Amino acid sequence: MSDVKSPPDKRVVLPVDPTRRTEIDKQRVPMSARPYRLLALVKQDAVVRVQKEPDDTVMTWPHLLSIEFLAAGVMSIFLLLMGLFINAPLEELANGNVTPAVAKAPWYFLGLQELLAYFHPTVAGVLVPTFVLVGAGFIPYIDRGDIQVTRPSQRKTAVLLFTLFCILGLVLTFVGIFFRGPGYTFVIPYVTAPGMYFSL
Repeated sequence: MSDVKSPPDKRVVLPVDPTRRTEIDKQRVPMSARPYRLLALVKQDAVVRVQKEPDDTVMTWPHLLSIEFLAAGVMSIFLLLMGLFINAPLEELANGNVTPAVAKAPWYFLGLQELLAYFHPTVAGVLVPTFVLVGAGFIPYIDRGDIQVTRPSQRKTAVLLFTLFCILGLVLTFVGIFFRGPGYTFVIPYVTAPGMYFSL
């Protein structure tokens, strides 16, 4: 017996008929230049897809729409009661020769007009509105907890700050509407007795 080892057989990759070339044949490269090995070819339809249902959800009907209907009903009743018991501030036709006793801005500017009664115009008309707008824009950056949460109870800092901004604006607006009389003096609402005006 001869101890001489026979040389290993070299693999020869024969060319594939161009009419029968598959996608794998097109991607064939020599083994020395290919840093990976193709283990299996799995069709996309064969991959098992796991459909994960969203957590903590409810059906739109009746859960969400019933709450919205209830809120709409409560708001309608509130507006009806406001219309019945609070007179609208309607006056006679405008007369350019007569200056009205109370010169008030529209309701959406009454908060700023109320601030003008307490502060310098630069503070009330420029600094405070800028602080409110910029502060409201920075609220999401102040509350840097979990930004993916959607419940208000999980974003307490942001909700608290925004609520304070809203309450401040509403208080100033309601004071300007109901507690300001002739000459923009402080009055007690629905009291017309003389001597009930307070200057601030």
